[in-house]
Amino acid sequence: MTKPINKTVVDLEPSGIRRFFNIANDIPNVLSLGVGEPDFNTPWKASMAGINSIKNGQTFYTANAGMIELRRAIHDYLEARFQLDYHPETEIIVTIGASEAIDLACRTLITPGDEVLCLDPSYVSYAPTISMAGGVPVPVPLRSEFDFAIQPEDIEALVTEKTKAIILNYPNNPTGAIITPEQTKRIVEVIKKHDLYVITDEIYSELWYSASPYLSIAAAKDMKERTIYINGFAKAFSMTGWRLGYVCAPDWITEQMLKIHQYVIMAAPTAAQYAGIVALNECMNEVEMMREDYNKRRHFLMKEFSRIGLGCFEPKGAFYCFPDVRPFEMSSEQFAMDLLDAEKLAVVPGSAFGDQGEGFLRISYAYSIRQLEKAIERLERFIITL
Repeated sequence: MTKPINKTVVDLEPSGIRRFFNIANDIPNVLSLGVGEPDFNTPWKASMAGINSIKNGQTFYTANAGMIELRRAIHDYLEARFQLDYHPETEIIVTIGASEAIDLACRTLITPGDEVLCLDPSYVSYAPTISMAGGVPVPVPLRSEFDFAIQPEDIEALVTEKTKAIILNYPNNPTGAIITPEQTKRIVEVIKKHDLYVITDEIYSELWYSASPYLSIAAAKDMKERTIYINGFAKAFSMTGWRLGYVCAPDWITEQMLKIHQYVIMAAPTAAQYAGIVALNECMNEVEMMREDYNKRRHFLMKEFSRIGLGCFEPKGAFYCFPDVRPFEMSSEQFAMDLLDAEKLAVVPGSAFGDQGEGFLRISYAYSIRQLEKAIERLERFIITL
């Protein structure tokens, strides 16, 4: 064939996370702290609801936007937990995980040439998704001296007449950072001043360890009309493989998003939707149990990092630490590769998440304390050699 394929896709870099773990997977007996996936089973009541839906022959298409029972459960959950009010019939779409919701948001908002601000470091899919929608990703630096909380003045410095939106992700992947209600309100002022849309990915909202109360930017004063809110079941309910998420927005936005969803997806898996209903209505105790366990692991890692001389700011959300390896005078990728070679311990170099991630590592604590203990032993031996 002589006709080229889509240059935007050709020019995309493969996921830095997957590239690194393809290397790690070829090494026997590797201990990995790299995957952002809960190590808990899906709550059994939710699993049984999915299983029973198949047993009972409930295997047909649902409404494009998702089962109304699930959308009502999402409404009740968001209202009770985060003071968000989205109409279940017109303002909520059930998606194939939060990843589809991000894609829907970008393709609905972005026209070719629009600039979209995104965090740096950030989850690896945001910038590519902006590019695939025809937009231009503009990185907003997150700095360790501010505990990786986005600063209003950094937004101000990057806004141009072409800026359409900003993508936020707090609690944050890869850093584990949060933003407080006071910080959120300062960001809101800049967003309103420049009339920006906000896409807020709050998939880690249940994994919050700060004494400061949680405030979704979608719940801030006068923000609902300009915000697309994204969440899902993967992290809080340990349902990664079920591929179930949702996106909420004013009805004039979801009306357009639903067109894309109809043509590309049709509807989220029926069995997963039945599981999601039960997860929201009957499994919050399991969510709290998982959060408490993650918090213990978080404290363990912070204590051990301090003991072995590895600097790390205290993450207060999600299940990631972002330790600083700059004092070792080597790139984050070189550190990660040498650690993998010497100790068969896999972590993700911070450079996989953007230029500002250079000099850091993403370490997930979605693993048992026993695995974390073994990992610390290997990490300490490696640091001693340096």
